[in-house]
Amino acid sequence: MSGKDLLTDERRLFEELCTVHWLEAGFRRVRQNKGSPGVDGMSIEAFAARMDEELSRLREELQSWTYQPSPVRGVEIPKPGGRGTRLLGVPTVRDRVVQATLKRLLEPILEPLFSESSYGFRPGLNQRQAVEAARAIVAGGKPYVVDIDLSKFFDRIGHDRLIDRLGRVIPDQRILRLVGKTLRSGVLAEGLFTPSTEGAVQGSPLSPLLSNLVLDELDKELQRRGLAFCRFADDCNIFVKTPKAAERVMRSIGGYIEKRPKRVINRDKSQVARCDRVKFLGMTLVGESIAISRQALN
Repeated sequence: MSGKDLLTDERRLFEELCTVHWLEAGFRRVRQNKGSPGVDGMSIEAFAARMDEELSRLREELQSWTYQPSPVRGVEIPKPGGRGTRLLGVPTVRDRVVQATLKRLLEPILEPLFSESSYGFRPGLNQRQAVEAARAIVAGGKPYVVDIDLSKFFDRIGHDRLIDRLGRVIPDQRILRLVGKTLRSGVLAEGLFTPSTEGAVQGSPLSPLLSNLVLDELDKELQRRGLAFCRFADDCNIFVKTPKAAERVMRSIGGYIEKRPKRVINRDKSQVARCDRVKFLGMTLVGESIAISRQALN
């Protein structure tokens, strides 16, 4: 039974989550993706050695609402090009199982709603396809780019707004409550606990899907305005015919983003330029060709 089929009965979505069958499928995905232990120190191998017991306990905790996600283990990793660091969160294996199961249930429901111009962290889509789509737009006569950088996007996702958008599609309040608990689990780094009042820490199985749900609001607005664009996670380029049009779109879309979705635009990194002066996913479009950008080479 697919997640999309389960939407026909709102009670069944949570019920399916609370079955060993679905939780085992979630664990298989976690095992496939590998990864290190979370704050409890339990490895994937240790979980697998006692899988039946662990999955049964998870099922019982979910059914009784005694399940409580642990804080994620905060890990700082360097950004490309020496541009500071990025915080990744490593959930415990058991929390990854719950999130991976949630994702398998929710993804078939949410995916059909997303824009065809969105390529990040979606089944069957990748960076190369995003760059190829951008090349086709440029070749069609739109060589000017509105390159919008959303400042600390993943760190500033509003939990209430995210749950509200999810609730428009998923009517099961128990699923919404569980997602909320997951978002608010906090971060433990170097012995210091930090509450999660906003944001979706990168590194968890569920955060890419939730991030695409938040950014879908921007996609829908760009589509409503008839703008050609390509987006990969928080990297979004809009393509127009002239410099004047690009400046106009930057002003109007920039204003929309800061007022409606209430995202912060990094003005230093956002720009209006010809495609051969803009980096998109490490690539630069030169005429109808694709080249590795200068920034990626440095």
